[in-house]
Amino acid sequence: RDEFGKLLERERISSNEHLTRAILRERAATEEERLKAQRFARQLEEKDRELKKHDAYYKEQLARLEERSAQFYKVTTEQYQKAADEVSARFK
Repeated sequence: RDEFGKLLERERISSNEHLTRAILRERAATEEERLKAQRFARQLEEKDRELKKHDAYYKEQLARLEERSAQFYKVTTEQYQKAADEVSARFK
């Protein structure tokens, strides 16, 4: 009985050690996953900031192009009207 008790005690200790190592490995893996998730979140935030910056830049460029297009349209319309008036005056 005494030997059997010692054997059971060694098995219990071995099982506890195995369980403790498994728990430690799982905690380390969980911590690694948490850190990875934080890193990905920071990268995502950085990308989002970059995309917002690009969006603002392109909106500004679009506004400039629209303004230039409106100016060209105005000048072209004025030149067309002037030419039409000159032709009309010549052939009256």
